[in-house]
Amino acid sequence: MDYQGNLFVIAAPSGAGKSSLVRALLEVDSQVQLTISHTTRAPRGQEKNGREYFFVSNDEFDAMIAADGFVEWAHVHSNRYGTSKRVIQERMAQGADVILEIDYQGALQIKNAFPQAMTIFVLPPSWDELRTRIERRGEDKPEVIAVRMENAVTEVAHVDRFDFVIINELFDRALFDLKAIVHAQRLRYSMQRRLKSATFEALSRSPSSPSRPI
Repeated sequence: MDYQGNLFVIAAPSGAGKSSLVRALLEVDSQVQLTISHTTRAPRGQEKNGREYFFVSNDEFDAMIAADGFVEWAHVHSNRYGTSKRVIQERMAQGADVILEIDYQGALQIKNAFPQAMTIFVLPPSWDELRTRIERRGEDKPEVIAVRMENAVTEVAHVDRFDFVIINELFDRALFDLKAIVHAQRLRYSMQRRLKSATFEALSRSPSSPSRPI
């Protein structure tokens, strides 16, 4: 399939701020579309089905696996998460820039399936700050927080396998870095050639030299 849009895959340990960064990006960049994952975990806080995630039962999740409906899926914090293959393919073929919030396992699986994908890892400035942010949410019991911190060590150990790294110490700076990554990908030759075809065509007709493709 000839994909025309960009695919951005963003991962981070729980509490590092990737969801807040993605929400802020979507507010200022209408060209980016968020692909929502399926999960077997229960909604938290004000989460709604079809907005943050598609919340499904274990049986429904198993049925999607059997139908080869996921480009990736993984166990994360005792629950399962998966990304629809069809949705990604359709949106990119239509020229949309697609962004996924996902765990590091899923990000690496998607990179294998879509080699052109840009993978981004969000790091906290320190372990102490990460724990503080998780505790500040007030959504997890102490034993769950302990598991999240243990998992974070494993997740951060894979940061060197990602294309870009953002350290979320100051939110505005981290958002600037994320926007810069997205914008830079749109300036690649293949994207500019497609989006600005008229400009390339005009510049190929120079009055002082023979016309040739740029």
